Amino acid sequence: MKRIAIFASGSGTNAQNIIEYFKNHEQIRVEVILSNNKDAYVLERAKYFNIPHLVFDKHKFYETNIIENFLLAAKTDFIILAGFLWLIPEKFINTFENRIINIHPALLPKYGGKGMYGAKVHKEVLKNKDKETGITIHYVNNNYDDGQIIFQKKCNIEGINSAEKIAQKVHSLEYEYFPKIIEQLLTRDE
Repeated sequence: MKRIAIFASGSGTNAQNIIEYFKNHEQIRVEVILSNNKDAYVLERAKYFNIPHLVFDKHKFYETNIIENFLLAAKTDFIILAGFLWLIPEKFINTFENRIINIHPALLPKYGGKGMYGAKVHKEVLKNKDKETGITIHYVNNNYDDGQIIFQKKCNIEGINSAEKIAQKVHSLEYEYFPKIIEQLLTRDE
């Protein structure tokens, strides 16, 4: 059984979608939800699905090995960033090399980097009058949104005049493809 840890900072819609996708999977299971935000709604989603959850602060994450050791003790195979807003420490990247992935709501390298997440990305896409946008799933490295790209999917947004409508199109791509790509990555060697 492959064990997934999901890191999220907010609502957790992608986390819930991943949980539901793997709920009855024979090879993959969401083992734990971790958040840097004690008020994140993703924690309520974790409770609803009876998935253990852990909240941590910057000190625990960046200055100790508590979270890393917790994941190692839980025999975590893969870490999924689903709306997690902090930069992952280098020690994590080294310990879980090529086993941490992120989803970004744009076609990287456009609209990536520190501070570029959620509605901010969609507003920039709208402001620049792009005709298409999409999602990027990538490995995590020491820089925001800079790791090797695993998968991208585009959608046409010509004629759309609100960031909210762009977000809806992007979310539907996230929900459709993120769990499938995770599954492909975790079962490709079998």
